[in-house]
Amino acid sequence: MATKRLRGKHLLEAVSARAGFVFDDGGLVERALTHASARGKTGFDYQRLEFLGDRVLGLVVAELLHEQFPDAPEGELSVRLNALVNAETLAEIADALEISPLIHIGSDLRAAAARKQVNLRADVMEALIAVIFLQGGLDAARAFIRRHWGARAQAKDAARSDPKTTLQEWAHQVSGVTPAYAVEDRQGPDHDPVFSIAVRVKGYQPAHGSGRSKREAEQAAATSMLEREGVWQKSEAAS
Repeated sequence: MATKRLRGKHLLEAVSARAGFVFDDGGLVERALTHASARGKTGFDYQRLEFLGDRVLGLVVAELLHEQFPDAPEGELSVRLNALVNAETLAEIADALEISPLIHIGSDLRAAAARKQVNLRADVMEALIAVIFLQGGLDAARAFIRRHWGARAQAKDAARSDPKTTLQEWAHQVSGVTPAYAVEDRQGPDHDPVFSIAVRVKGYQPAHGSGRSKREAEQAAATSMLEREGVWQKSEAAS
């Protein structure tokens, strides 16, 4: 993060150049780049803008996926959406646009844990999207999001992640609960065991998998359920 704080015209020009959008409200831009730890006497930070930007981003990315993947089931679209609007993706885009050095944070956050820094950069990207939306409307926000998220949406692995992670995201979407794994059987000698595991998601039949470790068996069970429910195609699920 920046040690020298840009303000006014200088900040407006720097953000406009990086984002490829001409901002004309320096107050809103500064607010979008200000964490609560640095809001000082103004009392302003990015939280309200982040709230709005999150919804605009979700809408445009959902629209983009619906358009680009006309045959994809709802489960796959949900997984793709989650991957494109998560904190890691947003932070990566903030870094690619070189927005991160412009963020205003308090001294107590400069040595914060990596996870907190990822979330902070992600929040600022959402806040900037809100400013674009407020200044230029949905068309301007859509153009910005499509420019920076479009290629990522088309990436071959955009719908893929670790099977357990994907199943958890899907389960939260369809039932609001976390999948439950249980060992059903263990065979073989201690040095070469084979585990059989069942995974259950509320409202769905259990799925089963086996492997030479509990993790491997859990991954197999998760993959089995993802394939059966149409979230993954069988050809996609192979590691």
